[in-house]
Amino acid sequence: MSPTRQTDEKRYQALRRSLAEIGYFRRGSLVQRFLPCGKPGCRCQAHPPRLHGPYWQWTRKVRGKTVTVRLTLNEAQLLGEWIANGRRLRTTLLLLERLSLRLTERLLRQSRHS
Repeated sequence: MSPTRQTDEKRYQALRRSLAEIGYFRRGSLVQRFLPCGKPGCRCQAHPPRLHGPYWQWTRKVRGKTVTVRLTLNEAQLLGEWIANGRRLRTTLLLLERLSLRLTERLLRQSRHS
């Protein structure tokens, strides 16, 4: 086995093991917002305005439509962790796919020459 293939194999196995370490995951975005209320005389109507908040929102696509949910601080912290796990999962899968393509291309070339 060539050194490059050995390196790729080790990296592939390490990425596979890292998948097992990813906890719960979700897709979407977490946003912190400050908003005006619209009541006359409220501090949010002053110049400069002092907006209300922070309010946390989780936004995601469901069947092609954007869905937004308002969250408590505790929920936002949990969702933040889960969204980060989801990003880690997508990145790991992308790296696995690239390595798998390289490794399987080598195997196909070897099988043609056998």
